[in-house]
Amino acid sequence: MNPVVHFEMPYHDRGRAARFYAAAFGWQTQALGPEMGDYLLCATADHDARPGAPAGAINGGMFPFKPDWPLQHPSVVVAVEDIAAAMARITAAGGTVLGEPMLIPGIGHYVSFTDTEGNRNSALQALSR
Repeated sequence: MNPVVHFEMPYHDRGRAARFYAAAFGWQTQALGPEMGDYLLCATADHDARPGAPAGAINGGMFPFKPDWPLQHPSVVVAVEDIAAAMARITAAGGTVLGEPMLIPGIGHYVSFTDTEGNRNSALQALSR
């Protein structure tokens, strides 16, 4: 199996994107310079997916949106402890929740949202085991 070890998303405004993900999910970001493509590193866990990292934990980054590049439409799912609280944080941070949470049988409560950059992503509150 090839696990997911990184994610990438485009941004239109790097500072705005960094503020949104910090406010909505507590992510830490690091802006890289032009020599690194103006990339924005996003830390969502203490360690990248490697031996000793929490199962399923990944980090990622964002790149400047380029109108002439194809397929700049990521979709990631963010694990949350409380879907209602996450929806409130998303809205407070400037995002838009798309509809109401739906129950995915055997998995959890899922809702999509758009962030301040127009990216469509999702939040998931796993069912208690």
